[in-house]
Amino acid sequence: MNKNSSNHTPRETWGSKIGFIAACMGAAIGLGNIWLFPWRLGRYGGAAFLIPYLLFVFGLVRFGLAAELALGRREQRGPMGALSQVFGRLHPGLGKLLGLVPVLAVSGILVFYSIVLGWIIRYFWLFISHDLSGSDFSALFGSFAGNTASMPWHVLAIGLTAFIAAQGVQSGLERINKAAMPLLFGILAILLVRSLTLPGALEGLAFLTKPDWKCLWDIQTWIMALGQSFFTVSLGGMLIYGSYLDEGMDIPSASLATAVMNSLASFLAAFVIIPATFAFGVDAAAGPDLMFVTMPRIFDVMPGGRVYGALFFFSVILAGLSSALNLVEVPVEALMDQLKLPRKKAAVLVACIALGIGLYLDLNMGVFEKWVDLFTIYMLPAGALIIAVGLFWILGADAALKAINTGCKKPWTRGLIKYLSWVFVPVCLIVWILGMALGGIG
Repeated sequence: MNKNSSNHTPRETWGSKIGFIAACMGAAIGLGNIWLFPWRLGRYGGAAFLIPYLLFVFGLVRFGLAAELALGRREQRGPMGALSQVFGRLHPGLGKLLGLVPVLAVSGILVFYSIVLGWIIRYFWLFISHDLSGSDFSALFGSFAGNTASMPWHVLAIGLTAFIAAQGVQSGLERINKAAMPLLFGILAILLVRSLTLPGALEGLAFLTKPDWKCLWDIQTWIMALGQSFFTVSLGGMLIYGSYLDEGMDIPSASLATAVMNSLASFLAAFVIIPATFAFGVDAAAGPDLMFVTMPRIFDVMPGGRVYGALFFFSVILAGLSSALNLVEVPVEALMDQLKLPRKKAAVLVACIALGIGLYLDLNMGVFEKWVDLFTIYMLPAGALIIAVGLFWILGADAALKAINTGCKKPWTRGLIKYLSWVFVPVCLIVWILGMALGGIG
């Protein structure tokens, strides 16, 4: 582990293994699990889609997650500081430039993510405070997104995120995720039971579980499974959590647990949403419409729908907030590391900048969409690629093996490191290229 951090104060650490894994789960489980995975599972062959998806998650991506965490722990700094040190071996200026890429990528995602989180908070409030019976939910969403009505909720979302981050690693990130993750899975389990007991839900269940083997011969299925698996564990943004680890943490074990629980959350979301759409004969399109139009329509006609709708949106708040905490931590740590700002001041500054840009995007949905594409298609995959190259190619196999195996009960072999060097790193490049060519695959 690199002890030569530029910080003079002791670095914060996770308080427990459970807290760390909960934080990793929180970072990984986000909106994509809820509004994208269920649709892709149905669209690309049902159970057949799980073959390439699980192959990529457990045969490739979980190892990439472990690598990011290990690099963070080795350098004891976030993306900017760690990559500055790694690539600084080649040229100091190159190290700082490349270290800036993942920080800007994650910060850009924070800007629009907090807007969407504000929408979710507002819908939760609507379900607990208003009778929405008979509402035109398409018109409701259209009258809200893209105008000043969404701004107070946006301010609330970014303010809440920054406030938690300002409390620190143990008192903020760890404490919230340790509470949020069990609650999230508990609510999803309740919604699962309700969804599967709806009349007609079994047709949706059959749609999800019956494999359409022809889809495995469609390259699009494999591309979408690759994109889903790559982005589902937040590759490109997890190095920061590794930087708060000590040498006693078994990183491969924690990475496997994160991948398993993240996949479970995706499956639960799919088995909540798709059977319900079949039960009420609505189209389960991907993206915001699924969240803000389709699901409210279902809850509107479902017995007890107001209660289940409130539970659903509260579960999405938990998923979105836990991911937002990971996003905000990256620029906060960068300001602490590079400018020596106290955590609270760094959190306030990040929140103000994100809010300033976000309020403009709030009122310009066309610009909002271009912003989303810029940071999800171009910037974030580039950051993940840079991190992978830094560990496996610049530091090399010996350093990578030592960084990952420290504290590991079942050490990785040199052969696995070679596999990641010559398979995972090129796959990061392929994901980046495919995303740009196809307009996004994550």
